[in-house]
Amino acid sequence: MLSLASAAYLADKTLVSTFSANLETLEGAEPHPKTMEWWLRFPDAWEACRRATRAPDEVMREYTGWLESLPGRIVFVGLPATWDFMWVYWYLVRFTGQRPFRENGLDIRSYAMGMRRTEFRRTTRTYLPDRWFDPLPHTHVALDDAMEQGALFCNMLAENAGRKR
Repeated sequence: MLSLASAAYLADKTLVSTFSANLETLEGAEPHPKTMEWWLRFPDAWEACRRATRAPDEVMREYTGWLESLPGRIVFVGLPATWDFMWVYWYLVRFTGQRPFRENGLDIRSYAMGMRRTEFRRTTRTYLPDRWFDPLPHTHVALDDAMEQGALFCNMLAENAGRKR
């Protein structure tokens, strides 16, 4: 994991707080060629995630403290949650010995599949209705994407509950 960011929202789309940090690579870690091919398509995001890197143990302790400071029950939400959660969970357990999210996680794509009553394979990002997206950047910079995904999920929650956004 090179960068970690979270945006804490209330269900009404109130942004409570954000967290963002770039991590030093783990000792002995080597980049995977396919992953580096992906990063080559997003040079600004690569540059952003390599700025001001910090030791993972320091970052994860700080992140755990930030999570504990949030109001209410924390839930990990992501697009895709299965990808992002595995990295965050592993780093949290490895460097803090804690599991602050427990098993509280929601995948935006799966939630959309239920809302749209469609097959999972058809529920891609491009298949989601434009009305669910706020005009926020999708840059692959961790904090930008966390804020975009948080707002997206809040919009989906509101529509699913029959509330106006």
